[in-house]
Amino acid sequence: MVDVTLTLPAGDVLLRRALSQDLSAIVGLLADDSISASRGDADRPEDRVAYERAFAAIDADPAQQLLVATSLLGEVLATMQLTVIPGLARVGSTRLQIEAVRVRSDQRSRGLGGAMIRWAVQNAPAFGAQLVQLTSDAARVDAHRFYERLGFTASHVGFKHAVPTVS
Repeated sequence: MVDVTLTLPAGDVLLRRALSQDLSAIVGLLADDSISASRGDADRPEDRVAYERAFAAIDADPAQQLLVATSLLGEVLATMQLTVIPGLARVGSTRLQIEAVRVRSDQRSRGLGGAMIRWAVQNAPAFGAQLVQLTSDAARVDAHRFYERLGFTASHVGFKHAVPTVS
């Protein structure tokens, strides 16, 4: 991915692929979210190896794009992960999955999240995608309204099944 400048009313931000040195800021964004925090996302030293392993796997996979939005000074303001999913359904359509959208709490309601999502939708064809999809926790009612304003339709019900950790 080539670095992209997103123009917002409060000023420009840079959208780029995340680097390993961004990991602490990304984990901080996850930990700053009450729902993520309730699932165990926290910036604890004992979890660092797991986050580094996950980052390396994402970074090595060409179907993945872990992105950060930064100030022009390099400060991480937001993140999202994009995944390209080829499929047979819908006549062999490829999907662009948007995951883990997080905007730093002091940057919310300034248009950054919307600009990031609009960029992903506009660039879906460059990823080879015919459909953009995302999931949102059922408790995120404000986020659901946000995604609907951006043109997404609540068309499916999602299910999850936790898999026990193997030691």
